[in-house]
This record gives sequence, C-alpha cells and structure tokens, in this order.
Amino acid sequence: MGVLTAINDTFEMLLRPILDAMQTLPAFVYLIPVLMFFGGNVVSAVIAIMIYSLPPIIRLTNLGIREVSGEAIEASHSFGATFRQTLAKVRLPLALPSIMMGVNQSVMMVLAMLIITPMIGGGGLGREVFLGLNTANTGIALQAGLAIVFLAIILDRTTQAWSLRRQRALGLDT
Repeated sequence: MGVLTAINDTFEMLLRPILDAMQTLPAFVYLIPVLMFFGGNVVSAVIAIMIYSLPPIIRLTNLGIREVSGEAIEASHSFGATFRQTLAKVRLPLALPSIMMGVNQSVMMVLAMLIITPMIGGGGLGREVFLGLNTANTGIALQAGLAIVFLAIILDRTTQAWSLRRQRALGLDT
C-alpha cells in the first residue's frame, strides 16, 4: 500500500484520512469495534494489532519513494528503464532506509499492542503480563514484560543490521 500511495496521488489522497484516523485513535478504541465484529479471540487481536501498526510502514514507504531524487529517476529513464524497472531497481532501493524505519516502527508498535490485546482474547507474552497484573503477581508480569522488552531490542537491532547490510550491498551507505 505504501508503494501504491507513492505512485498514485489519488490513492494517497483517499488513504490519508484513514491512516490519520488509525494513528490518532487511542489503542483501546480499536478493541471495541473489533470485539463487536469478530468476538473475543486471537483473530480479533491480530486485526487490532494490524490496524494499530500498519500506518507507519505505509507512510514511511510512501515518503521514502517520493523522496527519491528526480535525477536518479531521470537517469534510469534515459537508460531505457521501464516504470517497473525504475521502481524495482532505483526507487525502492533508494527508499530502503525509510522503508526499514517504517518496518522497525511497525514491529515496535506490534509489541506495544501485545500488552493490550489479551483484553479481547489475545495470547502470548501479553497475556502473561495481563494475567500477572490482574492477579497482582508482579513476578510473572515483570518476567513477561522483560521478555517483550528484550524481544523488542533484538528485533530492533536485527532490522537495523539487515537494513545497513542491504544498503552497503547496494552501495548506498553514507
């Protein structure tokens, strides 16, 4: 969707208010309609997490592709590249730092939302935090919370390292 918003101004204009609403609503507000439509289960939790975490990656992909210099695009066209070739071999690689920042932000938002989704049937570490807090068992809550923090740090460093390796492979490191 981020690529589509970058190449189609009308689509971006239509999607922007939806993304604005998705980003400005408090996380708990997502749970109400999702719970009403899908009931309390893991599917509801996944839908709520997707609603909460998709806007950054869509916006930052759009931004990264739009910020590719006109000279780079013009150079690819002068060498006879088609629109798709320019997108795949020029615009997306040059937008990679921004796209990876969006991926990173989305991953962090998913992990943040994991703490809230047990209210509607989500499981995993978030459920352990939720149960620990509800039963005043701070040990379990702290243990699961720290596991989520360590997971966030590991995923953050992994996505950053992959992005840096990819940029170096493409000769884009600065």
